[in-house]
Amino acid sequence: MLMENRERLVVIGNGMAGARVVEEILARAPRMFHVTMIGAEPHGNYNRILLSNVLNGSQDASEIIMNPLEWYARNHIELLAGVRAFTIDRTRRLVLLADGRTVEYDRLIIATGSRPFVPPIPGTDLAGVFVFRTIDDCEQIARYAKGVKTAAVIGGGLLGLEAARGLMTHGPAVHVIEMAPHLMAVQLDSAGGAVLGKAINDLGVTAHCGAATATILGDDDGKVRGLRFKDGGELACDMVVISAGIRANIEVAKDSAMNCERGILVDDQMRTPYDDIYAVGECAQHRGVVYGLVAPIWEQCAVLADVITGTNPASAYHGSLLATKLKVMGVNVASMGERDEKPGDEAVKYEDVAGGVYKKLIVREGRLVGAILVGEIDAYGDLVKKLTTGAALPARRSELLFGAPAGAAGVSVADLPDDHQVCDCNGVSKGAIVKVVQEGKCTVAAVGACTRAGTGCGSCKKMVKDLIEAVAGEVKADPSEAWYVPAVPMEKPALVEEIRKRGLKSVSAVLAELGTGQDPKSKNGLASLLKSMWNDEYVDERDARFINDRVHANIQKDGTFSVVPRIYGGITSADELIRFGEVAKKYNVPMVKITGGQRIDLLGVKKEDLPGMWRDLGIPSGYAYTKAFRTCKTCVGTEFCRYGTNDSTGLGVDIERRFQGIEFPAKLKMAVSGCPRNCAESTVKDIGIIASEGGDWDILVGGAAGASVRKADLLCRVKTKAEAMVMTARFMQYYREHGKWLERTYDFVPRVGLDRLKELLVDDKDGICAGLEERLQESIDTWEDPWAADTRANAYAGQFERTRAVALPVLNG
Repeated sequence: MLMENRERLVVIGNGMAGARVVEEILARAPRMFHVTMIGAEPHGNYNRILLSNVLNGSQDASEIIMNPLEWYARNHIELLAGVRAFTIDRTRRLVLLADGRTVEYDRLIIATGSRPFVPPIPGTDLAGVFVFRTIDDCEQIARYAKGVKTAAVIGGGLLGLEAARGLMTHGPAVHVIEMAPHLMAVQLDSAGGAVLGKAINDLGVTAHCGAATATILGDDDGKVRGLRFKDGGELACDMVVISAGIRANIEVAKDSAMNCERGILVDDQMRTPYDDIYAVGECAQHRGVVYGLVAPIWEQCAVLADVITGTNPASAYHGSLLATKLKVMGVNVASMGERDEKPGDEAVKYEDVAGGVYKKLIVREGRLVGAILVGEIDAYGDLVKKLTTGAALPARRSELLFGAPAGAAGVSVADLPDDHQVCDCNGVSKGAIVKVVQEGKCTVAAVGACTRAGTGCGSCKKMVKDLIEAVAGEVKADPSEAWYVPAVPMEKPALVEEIRKRGLKSVSAVLAELGTGQDPKSKNGLASLLKSMWNDEYVDERDARFINDRVHANIQKDGTFSVVPRIYGGITSADELIRFGEVAKKYNVPMVKITGGQRIDLLGVKKEDLPGMWRDLGIPSGYAYTKAFRTCKTCVGTEFCRYGTNDSTGLGVDIERRFQGIEFPAKLKMAVSGCPRNCAESTVKDIGIIASEGGDWDILVGGAAGASVRKADLLCRVKTKAEAMVMTARFMQYYREHGKWLERTYDFVPRVGLDRLKELLVDDKDGICAGLEERLQESIDTWEDPWAADTRANAYAGQFERTRAVALPVLNG
């Protein structure tokens, strides 16, 4: 409720800077202002640092939201989301919105951030050209990328490389076009850029440095077909992502006749030259500098909050040291201070191109003035400290690069000074973390909730953990992290025991007797758990499933679905292929695609056509939509391949037929390779099986090849297919019973420990193997193809009727 004695604070911009400054203001004076926030995007505030995770699919857009809509309501903030500020009437103290409304202010903060820079080259209006800046951009790029062969990213800076990383996960070959002679020219010198270039080339991205794009070429349908460079060369591609830098978003200020240069001019207290108007973040220009990094912006927000609330009227921002620590496509990169040496400077360099490591120090008159680290960045914290304090350097300069870094063996994090910055994203010092740990916050999550440490890119979480151990003696288990699902405050073993004891066979029964709420994600996790526990006794409640699990197909961005029938071991027949073609024609399927799991994906299927398509295909569901056993990829094996040492195809088919449809805590993928050449990529699967030179089978577990890459661990070696099936079954059931909800095997295996898994599943040290095999067999015996079951029963026909989109209300206050 608006109170008469409260000043009206209006914030134009609901991005990271706008939301952060409001958080800082509320922390100092929670009842001083009636706050109105104006945001062009229809979301709450989110973490742009993690946008590449959304693009590559490792995180859902909802997971990077920092302030959900409920936060605004809880803090009595009026949020005008999806609305653009048009201009400012400084005389009448009004903000005019693009939709015709006006908002009155007593104090005004402009936090409009930045916008992508689109070079003035022909063809940027073609279909298939995107920028990479928002959640919506990520969703559009991901949707388009699934149908293209080759993608090009214009821009070899941090955002361009992150866009390239995200594109890789969607299938296309990716090329990065950089006008400078090397990648990340703002942060790295030529030698560092070359080392980074080799590293990303090894990951499968082709970099074209020193290449200037003259034109984006289009075809007769107005779609991208390639790039033409200024030297006359061309690159064929099907889509283009432009990530050529950013520019301060100062249009609202310029349209309001405010004095601007590269940004909105501000003084040391973030004031503009205009009464009661401030600017902060990427749109602000302070002492000639516009900052695009998180840490300086957080410093600006803290100063502005001090000033505007009067808690520290003398607070001032004096500029920031440009030091940044990044992870670029999995490669650690850090830079600080000056990039290039001047005459008379000392340049200390170490270069290991093959190993992907480059280190450089610039020393001037005995003081560190700049550093670049690629591949190994353990020395970063110590170097930043010496750079900022001007501390004397050791005579042997190499000690700065190869001496034990802070937090490494031999140097305790407890010995760091209190002002040592642990979290660069949020500007959190060691002292701030120690303080909350001493107050009893002894989990990483609790420290993050109090200080924000670890809530940005997450790279500092290990040091946070080390600090907790140093101060409190141990890192306590976070109860909420140990719970199987958020709505039931119990760890999985206790939850399973209680479910069995009480005979709870439906999600609603579990929530009614054991739960604390109706969290939708908890319902999904409980449904999977109950089904694996009770098999055909499980009481199915349709609303406890994801939409994908309800209709047995993957929903796409446009509301259509993809249907992926099972093709056992990647082996099909001419009759099945003809059936695929006939069904695709009958239902006007816009795309038919071969998947990475050796299946055929029918994309763009209308919801109302799903039952008919299942009926006409007559092939079991491939379970590409749920947390279950997905596919078993195979190579040719001994049947045709001259290198094959064992029948990988036959074993793969047997595995798929035996374990099809079995549910797990997360999706599970397999592969069987017929020889150590590993053509089926078995080393990066949840369960991989490889035939050895002697014809035995190696069973590997816990591999990954997505956003995170992990080579699977060798569980055991067996001699026969039958033994391979037994070991597979044991691991599957143990993972089913002990894995956390949504915990992939590449996290599960390290958590349990390979040696412990060998004791349990190979040596049967605890005598559990017979029970594991028996319980898995019960699930196998009760499996029924869901497509056939739903088609036969026609029990849920109404859910496949066409639905209409409805507009959701925007939360205001």
